[in-house]
Amino acid sequence: MTKNIDVSSEDPDGILTPHDWSFPIPISYGPGRLVEVSDHCIRLKIHNPLIVTDRGSHKLPFIGQLQSDLASGGLKVGLFYDISPNPKDTEIGVGRAQFISGGHDAIIAIGGGSAMDGGKSICLTANNDIDLWAFEYEQQVPEINSTQEFPKLITIPTTAGTGAETESTAMVTDVAKGMKFCVWHPDLKPSLALLDPELTIGLPANLTAWTGADAMTHAIEAYLVPGFNPLCDGLALEGLALVSKWLQTAVNEPQNIKARGGMLVGSCLAGIAFTKGLGLVHAISHMVGAEFDTQHGLTNAVVLPVVLRFNLPGQEFKVQRMAQAMGLEDTSTQRFIRHIEGVLDGINIPNSLSDLDIPMARAQRLAEKAILDSAAQTNPRAATVPEIRTLIEEAILKAR
Repeated sequence: MTKNIDVSSEDPDGILTPHDWSFPIPISYGPGRLVEVSDHCIRLKIHNPLIVTDRGSHKLPFIGQLQSDLASGGLKVGLFYDISPNPKDTEIGVGRAQFISGGHDAIIAIGGGSAMDGGKSICLTANNDIDLWAFEYEQQVPEINSTQEFPKLITIPTTAGTGAETESTAMVTDVAKGMKFCVWHPDLKPSLALLDPELTIGLPANLTAWTGADAMTHAIEAYLVPGFNPLCDGLALEGLALVSKWLQTAVNEPQNIKARGGMLVGSCLAGIAFTKGLGLVHAISHMVGAEFDTQHGLTNAVVLPVVLRFNLPGQEFKVQRMAQAMGLEDTSTQRFIRHIEGVLDGINIPNSLSDLDIPMARAQRLAEKAILDSAAQTNPRAATVPEIRTLIEEAILKAR
């Protein structure tokens, strides 16, 4: 369901017009809609939300604006921002303690992927005594009784890349193991995702590029996951089309609200699509990020061409569909990979993991961890530890 359809000549794409969508959760999209959050809280019977963001965002203007708007709406509000770029299980415990001590009844996760992951992980543990790692994706789903219902959750992405705003899945680093794991619960669903492209205007060019490449990777990897899932496949292709159309413009023209809006919606669609699964780009990137604290989208972008060369032989039909979504006339596999490499060149993505200070000596260890990642299980081509090690070594030497 959608509302507020605009077909005017001034906004033929409808990107500047507010829209309310109900699939897969309630989504409010449009420039300037952050001011509506207090009204949404009142509608949802939220009285004392905890804002969760990351260390790099807590002093940005939108946090102060959100606090002020909530207070003006008569709500109590707290703020927790002790979240790393790659959230740690120890940080989630601290956030849970603040949620409980502050008597909060909801979480508003605002920021990039780390804020989304942090906020969702705190939600999973806030109203129960269940260990965070009991919610690990590969484990049996914990039973939640009526006295342990998850807090209401509102998600507000401020980067166009993570796509984490519509689901409960969150990536968290197990500090003791030095590995990232996915935690989730099917009963935790955001009550609202609010997509306001004005919040992404201040994003620096490098973060615009890195998060945008993350969205592109989500769409590609989700579409390549085997199995019949036309809903996710359609969203992946439309997300890829939007990202392909607007990414370079968003990097080059940071004030272009249409580009920012197109990227934010494309990222959201790609994020929904990867409920189908991901692949080796993410399996490798998760473990690189857990060990070396690299920016997730940047790591994905570096690794992407290497994994595409491994995965795409035999996937000619899917390559054709992706190439068409990106507007390519030549839909061959070779041309598609060259185009992806050209996109990465155009947004100044480094050519190798060595540029991110990843040493060759860690390739074997990273490969052993990556094969255990849930994303490796849905890769379109089965891979062994030696094969993954070869991919990592190639990415360290020269990814493209």
